[in-house]
Amino acid sequence: MSSIPYDKAKELAASADKSVRLQLAQRRDIQPEILYYLAVDEAEEVRRAIAENEATPAQAHIILANDSSEEVRARLAEKVARLLPELPDDEAGKAREYAIQTLELLARDELTRIRAVLSEAIKAADHVPHHLVRQLAHDVELIVSAPVLQFSPLLTDDDLREIVAGAAQSGALAAIARRVGLSGPVSDAIVATRDVSAVAALLANDSAQIREETLDLILDAAPGIEPWHEPLVQRPNLPGKAAKRIAGFVAASLLTRLAGRRDLPADTLAELRQIVEQRLDVKLEETADDQPSMAETEARVMQLIRENKLDNDMVQDAVERGDRNFVLQALVQNGRIPLSVVQKAFEARNGRLITALVWRAKFTMRTAVMIQRDLVRVPPRLMVNARNGTDYPMTRGEMEDQLRILGL
Repeated sequence: MSSIPYDKAKELAASADKSVRLQLAQRRDIQPEILYYLAVDEAEEVRRAIAENEATPAQAHIILANDSSEEVRARLAEKVARLLPELPDDEAGKAREYAIQTLELLARDELTRIRAVLSEAIKAADHVPHHLVRQLAHDVELIVSAPVLQFSPLLTDDDLREIVAGAAQSGALAAIARRVGLSGPVSDAIVATRDVSAVAALLANDSAQIREETLDLILDAAPGIEPWHEPLVQRPNLPGKAAKRIAGFVAASLLTRLAGRRDLPADTLAELRQIVEQRLDVKLEETADDQPSMAETEARVMQLIRENKLDNDMVQDAVERGDRNFVLQALVQNGRIPLSVVQKAFEARNGRLITALVWRAKFTMRTAVMIQRDLVRVPPRLMVNARNGTDYPMTRGEMEDQLRILGL
């Protein structure tokens, strides 16, 4: 597509034919002055195209941020947030300064949808101003605050504790409770609220740090709060004392699952078996600990890859028999992913993160669904299901966004 001379472009921009102006607004080789002029076009379709056009001058974004059309402002929020990392931070161009001013205007938009679009667009970004993320995190609408509360790397522990202290919504607390790698002090603050949903989310977040003293406070109230029972039973690195307390009040199905854990001390497991036998009036069979070590599994998976034998069927079989180490190593070796990163995604029990890792490891969406549902036990609300029964539902760009969250 050849460029249009300035005089001709100016003539087309003044055309009475909306379709002519729209075609002009969609081009990236048009002079900035022409695009700026079209930012106030009477036709919404034209202004929407200008909002989406990456060649639109930054000054025009300020105008578009105040546009009467909700759709224009939404498209603008998505684009500017996406382009911000690439903008130079210099005094000459002022491009980044204009971009930040635009985002600040959109963060104050009267429509919840616009603020929500912006929050979703910058939730995992580390290149936006801290004050902008804080503003969205304090938004009264959960659909706006939740994305940054759960994912933004810019929110400090002080920010999070302040929000927990003043949070009026249970959903905001739960969003914070789901953050990957949540610190002990923030976990303490969440538990202090005694919010049932938030504490349940905290317990289900395997990567959250919970001090033993804080866990004792949870256990004091837990017998009468059923939503906490399952995540307590599944909580990793469970102290033996806590496991025995849990065994005293959970339902039979959870009790047997607790007694079947392989990561508890032998003396604790022996006591749990006695509790199960007493409460349920059954005699448990002794089971052999025959699962290969992580080192043995790593060697086996690497051998399968060398022989070109590692496939979806093998990984799915491992999921069905509960062989967590095999699945971990299949993702690590086939996707060239650090083991700590895969474990971090599993601990977060976030379907989008796990799906992106399975995609990177070149396994199918069916395998991703099975890992989420049967091995990691991702909560239904965080599950990512296949499109059309077999296809990945996220685009390549969305997958790469999830991998960036994990540092890949």
